[in-house]
Amino acid sequence: MKNEQAYLNLCDHVMKEGAEKGDRTGTGTFSVFGHQMRFQLQDGFPLMTTKRVPFKLIASELLWFIKGDTNIRYLLQHNNNIWNEWAFQSWIESEDYNGPDMTDFGRRSQVDEAFKAEYDQQMDQFKKHILEDDDFAEKFGDLGAVYGKQWRQWQSSRGEVIDQLKNVIENIKTNPDSRRHIVTAWNPEDVPSNMALPPCHVLFQFYVADGKLSCQLYQRSGDIFLGVPFNIASYALLTHLIAHECGLEVGEFIHTLGDAHIYSNHREQIKKQLNREPKALPVLSINKEKNSVFDFELEDLSIEGYNPHPSIKAPVAV
Repeated sequence: MKNEQAYLNLCDHVMKEGAEKGDRTGTGTFSVFGHQMRFQLQDGFPLMTTKRVPFKLIASELLWFIKGDTNIRYLLQHNNNIWNEWAFQSWIESEDYNGPDMTDFGRRSQVDEAFKAEYDQQMDQFKKHILEDDDFAEKFGDLGAVYGKQWRQWQSSRGEVIDQLKNVIENIKTNPDSRRHIVTAWNPEDVPSNMALPPCHVLFQFYVADGKLSCQLYQRSGDIFLGVPFNIASYALLTHLIAHECGLEVGEFIHTLGDAHIYSNHREQIKKQLNREPKALPVLSINKEKNSVFDFELEDLSIEGYNPHPSIKAPVAV
Protein backbone atom coordinates (compact mmCIF):
# COMPACT_ATOMS: atom_id res chain seq x y z
CA MET A 1 0.00 0.00 0.00
CA LYS A 2 2.91 2.35 0.66
CA ASN A 3 4.02 2.01 -2.97
CA GLU A 4 0.57 2.97 -4.27
CA GLN A 5 0.41 5.94 -1.94
CA ALA A 6 3.23 7.60 -3.88
CA TYR A 7 0.95 7.63 -6.94
CA LEU A 8 -2.10 8.79 -4.98
CA ASN A 9 -0.03 11.62 -3.48
CA LEU A 10 0.83 12.74 -7.02
CA CYS A 11 -2.87 12.71 -7.97
CA ASP A 12 -3.78 14.76 -4.92
CA HIS A 13 -0.92 17.22 -5.47
CA VAL A 14 -1.87 17.94 -9.08
CA MET A 15 -5.57 18.22 -8.26
CA LYS A 16 -4.75 20.87 -5.64
CA GLU A 17 -1.71 22.63 -7.09
CA GLY A 18 -1.73 21.95 -10.84
CA ALA A 19 -1.57 24.89 -13.24
CA GLU A 20 -4.35 25.02 -15.82
CA LYS A 21 -2.81 24.60 -19.27
CA GLY A 22 -3.80 23.99 -22.86
CA ASP A 23 -2.45 20.97 -24.71
CA ARG A 24 -1.99 19.37 -28.12
CA THR A 25 -5.32 17.51 -27.97
CA GLY A 26 -7.41 20.58 -27.13
CA THR A 27 -8.77 18.88 -24.01
CA GLY A 28 -7.00 20.99 -21.39
CA THR A 29 -4.96 19.82 -18.39
CA PHE A 30 -3.98 20.60 -14.84
CA SER A 31 -0.23 20.16 -14.66
CA VAL A 32 2.89 20.31 -12.50
CA PHE A 33 6.46 20.23 -13.75
CA GLY A 34 8.95 17.93 -12.09
CA HIS A 35 7.84 15.14 -9.75
CA GLN A 36 9.46 11.94 -8.53
CA MET A 37 7.98 8.73 -7.10
CA ARG A 38 9.85 5.76 -5.63
CA PHE A 39 8.58 2.18 -5.54
CA GLN A 40 10.23 -0.60 -3.53
CA LEU A 41 9.77 -3.57 -5.84
CA GLN A 42 10.34 -6.16 -3.13
CA ASP A 43 7.27 -4.83 -1.31
CA GLY A 44 4.95 -6.03 -4.08
CA PHE A 45 4.35 -5.46 -7.75
CA PRO A 46 3.17 -1.83 -8.22
CA LEU A 47 -0.08 -2.46 -10.06
CA MET A 48 -2.66 0.03 -8.79
CA THR A 49 -5.37 -1.40 -6.55
CA THR A 50 -7.58 1.70 -6.21
CA LYS A 51 -8.78 0.84 -9.73
CA ARG A 52 -8.29 -2.25 -11.86
CA VAL A 53 -5.34 -1.94 -14.27
CA PRO A 54 -5.13 -4.64 -16.98
CA PHE A 55 -1.82 -6.44 -16.49
CA LYS A 56 -2.05 -8.38 -19.77
CA LEU A 57 -2.21 -5.13 -21.76
CA ILE A 58 0.84 -3.81 -19.95
CA ALA A 59 2.79 -7.05 -20.41
CA SER A 60 1.93 -7.47 -24.11
CA GLU A 61 2.89 -3.87 -24.85
CA LEU A 62 6.23 -4.28 -23.04
CA LEU A 63 6.98 -7.52 -24.89
CA TRP A 64 6.16 -5.67 -28.12
CA PHE A 65 8.77 -3.04 -27.23
CA ILE A 66 11.31 -5.69 -26.24
CA LYS A 67 10.86 -7.51 -29.55
CA GLY A 68 11.67 -4.29 -31.39
CA ASP A 69 8.27 -4.44 -33.08
CA THR A 70 6.53 -1.28 -34.28
CA ASN A 71 3.49 -2.79 -36.01
CA ILE A 72 0.20 -3.01 -34.10
CA ARG A 73 -0.58 -6.46 -35.54
CA TYR A 74 1.23 -8.15 -32.63
CA LEU A 75 -0.79 -6.11 -30.17
CA LEU A 76 -4.09 -6.90 -31.87
CA GLN A 77 -3.20 -10.60 -31.89
CA HIS A 78 -3.08 -10.28 -28.08
CA ASN A 79 -6.32 -8.27 -27.87
CA ASN A 80 -4.40 -5.09 -27.07
CA ASN A 81 -5.94 -1.97 -28.59
CA ILE A 82 -4.03 0.81 -26.86
CA TRP A 83 -2.08 1.95 -29.95
CA ASN A 84 -4.90 1.62 -32.49
CA GLU A 85 -5.87 5.27 -32.83
CA TRP A 86 -2.54 6.44 -34.22
CA ALA A 87 -2.40 3.75 -36.89
CA PHE A 88 -6.10 4.20 -37.67
CA GLN A 89 -5.56 7.90 -38.23
CA SER A 90 -2.90 7.23 -40.86
CA TRP A 91 -5.42 5.05 -42.72
CA ILE A 92 -8.34 7.48 -42.67
CA GLU A 93 -6.08 10.29 -43.86
CA SER A 94 -4.75 8.21 -46.77
CA GLU A 95 -5.92 8.03 -50.37
CA ASP A 96 -6.77 4.36 -49.79
CA TYR A 97 -9.58 5.25 -47.40
CA ASN A 98 -13.01 5.66 -49.01
CA GLY A 99 -15.31 5.58 -45.97
CA PRO A 100 -17.18 8.39 -44.21
CA ASP A 101 -15.36 11.48 -42.97
CA MET A 102 -13.59 10.69 -39.70
CA THR A 103 -12.07 14.18 -39.26
CA ASP A 104 -11.47 15.03 -35.62
CA PHE A 105 -12.44 11.44 -34.84
CA GLY A 106 -10.92 11.39 -31.35
CA ARG A 107 -13.14 14.09 -29.82
CA ARG A 108 -16.24 13.69 -32.01
CA SER A 109 -16.52 10.01 -31.10
CA GLN A 110 -16.82 11.00 -27.45
CA VAL A 111 -19.83 13.33 -27.84
CA ASP A 112 -21.76 12.20 -30.95
CA GLU A 113 -23.39 8.77 -30.58
CA ALA A 114 -24.12 8.33 -34.30
CA PHE A 115 -20.58 9.29 -35.17
CA LYS A 116 -19.21 6.98 -32.49
CA ALA A 117 -21.15 4.04 -33.96
CA GLU A 118 -19.72 4.79 -37.41
CA TYR A 119 -16.27 5.26 -35.92
CA ASP A 120 -16.45 1.91 -34.14
CA GLN A 121 -17.54 0.21 -37.35
CA GLN A 122 -14.63 1.69 -39.30
CA MET A 123 -12.22 0.77 -36.51
CA ASP A 124 -13.45 -2.84 -36.51
CA GLN A 125 -12.92 -2.98 -40.27
CA PHE A 126 -9.44 -1.50 -39.86
CA LYS A 127 -8.45 -4.06 -37.21
CA LYS A 128 -9.75 -6.91 -39.35
CA HIS A 129 -7.61 -5.74 -42.26
CA ILE A 130 -4.54 -5.45 -40.02
CA LEU A 131 -4.98 -9.01 -38.75
CA GLU A 132 -5.83 -10.66 -42.06
CA ASP A 133 -4.13 -8.66 -44.82
CA ASP A 134 -0.32 -8.68 -44.78
CA ASP A 135 0.03 -5.82 -47.27
CA PHE A 136 -2.48 -3.66 -45.44
CA ALA A 137 -0.79 -4.37 -42.09
CA GLU A 138 2.61 -3.45 -43.49
CA LYS A 139 1.29 -0.20 -44.96
CA PHE A 140 -1.00 1.02 -42.17
CA GLY A 141 -0.12 -0.99 -39.07
CA ASP A 142 3.39 0.32 -38.63
CA LEU A 143 3.84 3.31 -36.31
CA GLY A 144 7.30 4.30 -37.48
CA ALA A 145 10.39 4.64 -35.32
CA VAL A 146 8.62 4.34 -31.95
CA TYR A 147 9.89 2.66 -28.77
CA GLY A 148 10.70 -0.81 -30.09
CA LYS A 149 12.71 0.59 -32.98
CA GLN A 150 14.72 2.93 -30.78
CA TRP A 151 15.36 0.32 -28.08
CA ARG A 152 16.46 -2.43 -30.45
CA GLN A 153 17.39 -0.87 -33.83
CA TRP A 154 18.66 2.67 -33.29
CA GLN A 155 20.01 3.95 -36.61
CA SER A 156 23.31 5.81 -36.19
CA SER A 157 24.56 8.59 -38.45
CA ARG A 158 27.22 6.14 -39.70
CA GLY A 159 24.60 3.65 -40.86
CA GLU A 160 25.08 1.30 -37.92
CA VAL A 161 22.23 -0.39 -36.04
CA ILE A 162 22.53 -0.20 -32.25
CA ASP A 163 20.64 -2.64 -30.04
CA GLN A 164 20.47 -0.50 -26.91
CA LEU A 165 18.49 -2.98 -24.82
CA LYS A 166 20.73 -5.94 -25.60
CA ASN A 167 23.82 -3.82 -24.94
CA VAL A 168 22.61 -2.53 -21.59
CA ILE A 169 21.77 -6.05 -20.37
CA GLU A 170 25.25 -7.25 -21.36
CA ASN A 171 26.83 -4.27 -19.61
CA ILE A 172 24.86 -4.95 -16.41
CA LYS A 173 26.25 -8.49 -16.42
CA THR A 174 29.87 -7.56 -17.19
CA ASN A 175 30.27 -4.12 -15.61
CA PRO A 176 27.51 -3.70 -13.02
CA ASP A 177 29.04 -0.58 -11.44
CA SER A 178 28.94 1.39 -14.69
CA ARG A 179 27.02 4.66 -14.71
CA ARG A 180 26.15 4.18 -18.38
CA HIS A 181 23.33 1.63 -18.18
CA ILE A 182 21.06 3.86 -20.25
CA VAL A 183 18.47 3.32 -22.99
CA THR A 184 16.93 6.31 -24.74
CA ALA A 185 13.89 6.44 -27.01
CA TRP A 186 14.22 10.14 -27.82
CA ASN A 187 15.83 10.36 -31.24
CA PRO A 188 15.79 14.04 -32.34
CA GLU A 189 16.05 13.07 -36.00
CA ASP A 190 12.99 10.79 -35.89
CA VAL A 191 10.76 12.82 -33.55
CA PRO A 192 9.45 15.42 -36.03
CA SER A 193 8.79 13.18 -39.00
CA ASN A 194 9.10 9.46 -38.38
CA MET A 195 7.06 8.67 -35.25
CA ALA A 196 3.30 8.29 -34.88
CA LEU A 197 3.71 9.73 -31.38
CA PRO A 198 6.95 11.15 -29.93
CA PRO A 199 8.02 9.04 -26.93
CA CYS A 200 6.61 10.09 -23.58
CA HIS A 201 8.87 7.82 -21.52
CA VAL A 202 12.10 8.97 -23.09
CA LEU A 203 15.05 7.55 -21.12
CA PHE A 204 15.71 4.93 -18.48
CA GLN A 205 18.80 4.01 -16.48
CA PHE A 206 19.70 0.95 -14.42
CA TYR A 207 21.74 0.86 -11.20
CA VAL A 208 23.22 -2.16 -9.43
CA ALA A 209 24.00 -2.20 -5.70
CA ASP A 210 23.94 -4.91 -3.01
CA GLY A 211 22.91 -7.53 -5.55
CA LYS A 212 19.80 -5.58 -6.54
CA LEU A 213 18.80 -3.95 -9.82
CA SER A 214 17.05 -0.58 -9.74
CA CYS A 215 15.64 1.43 -12.62
CA GLN A 216 14.96 5.13 -13.01
CA LEU A 217 12.68 6.39 -15.79
CA TYR A 218 12.53 9.96 -17.04
CA GLN A 219 9.13 10.64 -18.59
CA ARG A 220 8.72 13.99 -20.35
CA SER A 221 4.90 13.85 -20.31
CA GLY A 222 2.63 11.79 -18.10
CA ASP A 223 -1.15 11.35 -18.36
CA ILE A 224 -1.61 10.73 -14.64
CA PHE A 225 -4.95 8.94 -14.69
CA LEU A 226 -4.68 6.68 -17.74
CA GLY A 227 -1.01 6.51 -18.69
CA VAL A 228 1.13 6.73 -15.56
CA PRO A 229 -0.24 3.57 -13.86
CA PHE A 230 0.65 1.67 -17.06
CA ASN A 231 4.13 3.18 -17.13
CA ILE A 232 4.83 2.31 -13.48
CA ALA A 233 3.82 -1.33 -13.96
CA SER A 234 5.58 -1.62 -17.34
CA TYR A 235 8.98 -0.46 -16.10
CA ALA A 236 8.61 -2.46 -12.89
CA LEU A 237 8.04 -5.51 -15.08
CA LEU A 238 11.03 -4.66 -17.27
CA THR A 239 13.21 -4.33 -14.15
CA HIS A 240 12.05 -7.75 -12.90
CA LEU A 241 12.80 -9.40 -16.26
CA ILE A 242 16.27 -7.92 -16.60
CA ALA A 243 17.10 -8.66 -12.95
CA HIS A 244 16.07 -12.28 -13.58
CA GLU A 245 18.34 -12.59 -16.60
CA CYS A 246 21.27 -10.95 -14.80
CA GLY A 247 20.93 -13.04 -11.62
CA LEU A 248 19.98 -10.06 -9.45
CA GLU A 249 17.20 -9.23 -7.03
CA VAL A 250 14.95 -6.25 -7.72
CA GLY A 251 15.53 -2.95 -5.95
CA GLU A 252 13.64 0.28 -6.64
CA PHE A 253 11.72 1.70 -9.54
CA ILE A 254 12.12 5.47 -9.55
CA HIS A 255 9.71 7.40 -11.74
CA THR A 256 10.72 10.96 -12.61
CA LEU A 257 8.13 13.01 -14.48
CA GLY A 258 8.49 16.24 -16.44
CA ASP A 259 5.00 17.52 -17.27
CA ALA A 260 2.72 15.48 -15.00
CA HIS A 261 -0.88 16.28 -15.88
CA ILE A 262 -4.48 15.39 -15.26
CA TYR A 263 -6.76 15.99 -18.24
CA SER A 264 -9.70 18.25 -17.46
CA ASN A 265 -12.13 15.44 -18.32
CA HIS A 266 -10.43 13.05 -15.86
CA ARG A 267 -10.86 15.11 -12.68
CA GLU A 268 -14.02 13.36 -11.49
CA GLN A 269 -12.40 9.96 -12.05
CA ILE A 270 -9.37 11.03 -10.00
CA LYS A 271 -11.64 12.21 -7.17
CA LYS A 272 -13.36 8.83 -7.16
CA GLN A 273 -10.03 7.00 -7.06
CA LEU A 274 -8.71 9.16 -4.22
CA ASN A 275 -11.72 8.19 -2.10
CA ARG A 276 -10.77 4.52 -2.29
CA GLU A 277 -8.56 2.70 0.19
CA PRO A 278 -5.48 0.99 -1.32
CA LYS A 279 -5.26 -2.78 -0.95
CA ALA A 280 -2.33 -5.18 -0.72
CA LEU A 281 -0.20 -5.22 -3.87
CA PRO A 282 -0.04 -8.37 -6.00
CA VAL A 283 3.03 -10.52 -6.64
CA LEU A 284 4.61 -11.00 -10.06
CA SER A 285 5.14 -14.55 -11.27
CA ILE A 286 7.49 -15.24 -14.18
CA ASN A 287 8.50 -18.46 -15.89
CA LYS A 288 11.91 -19.14 -14.33
CA GLU A 289 12.72 -21.64 -17.07
CA LYS A 290 13.20 -18.73 -19.45
CA ASN A 291 16.59 -17.10 -18.97
CA SER A 292 16.59 -14.33 -21.55
CA VAL A 293 14.42 -11.21 -21.63
CA PHE A 294 14.03 -11.79 -25.36
CA ASP A 295 12.52 -15.27 -24.92
CA PHE A 296 9.52 -14.32 -22.79
CA GLU A 297 6.00 -14.63 -24.16
CA LEU A 298 2.79 -13.38 -22.61
CA GLU A 299 1.92 -16.77 -21.11
CA ASP A 300 5.19 -16.68 -19.13
CA LEU A 301 4.01 -13.70 -17.06
CA SER A 302 1.21 -13.42 -14.51
CA ILE A 303 0.28 -11.73 -11.27
CA GLU A 304 -1.02 -13.39 -8.13
CA GLY A 305 -3.16 -11.95 -5.34
CA TYR A 306 -4.56 -9.04 -7.34
CA ASN A 307 -7.87 -7.90 -5.83
CA PRO A 308 -8.35 -4.28 -6.89
CA HIS A 309 -11.30 -1.92 -6.74
CA PRO A 310 -13.36 -1.84 -9.98
CA SER A 311 -12.17 -0.12 -13.15
CA ILE A 312 -12.86 3.57 -13.68
CA LYS A 313 -13.44 4.51 -17.30
CA ALA A 314 -12.17 7.73 -18.87
CA PRO A 315 -11.76 9.04 -22.44
CA VAL A 316 -8.34 8.92 -24.11
CA ALA A 317 -6.97 12.22 -25.42
CA VAL A 318 -5.35 11.61 -28.84
